[in-house]
Amino acid sequence: MSIAVRISSKLASEAKIQSRVENRSLTGQIEYWAKIGKMAEENSDLPFTLLREMLIGIQQLDNDQGIEYEFG
Repeated sequence: MSIAVRISSKLASEAKIQSRVENRSLTGQIEYWAKIGKMAEENSDLPFTLLREMLIGIQQLDNDQGIEYEFG
């Protein structure tokens, strides 16, 4: 399900630039930022890099490409 959401032209412009760098659609970039922002609010003690790695890991599991993590 999709819905229309109004955002500022400044945010749209910034997302458009970043979406080209990250090879995402404009919508995909904004969704990514929203997902990271939500995770950051829920886990304020975790660094951005760890949150990003968590998203990558979730995507790998969804694609049956999970790799067992070895500690140490």
